[in-house]
Amino acid sequence: MEMVLDVYKRPFDPGNPVICMDESTKQLIAETRIPVPCSPGKPARYDYEYKRCGTCNIFLACEPLTGKRMVKITERKTKRDRAYFLEEIASQQENADKITLIMDNLNTHVPGFST
Repeated sequence: MEMVLDVYKRPFDPGNPVICMDESTKQLIAETRIPVPCSPGKPARYDYEYKRCGTCNIFLACEPLTGKRMVKITERKTKRDRAYFLEEIASQQENADKITLIMDNLNTHVPGFST
């Protein structure tokens, strides 16, 4: 962990940006009942019942020292989807000599991908 924290302490270098990347699967839901709007002295009320509308994946990349961030929403979380997102990150850093990528160790984070 200390090695990762040392990477975050590096000074800003446009030729060697530090990019943090993560992904998350989210459940898509819809309301099944009309919410009751707020009235004087009463907050708005929502029913806990919902309709499941599938899932999606959210890819997020940020460059902490510049405040830049990038988000892509996909239907799935596959190695191919991840590879396309990494290409998008690289295309945003055209002038960089090397990109330092910080990410977790999820099972899709291996070289290559299958179709």
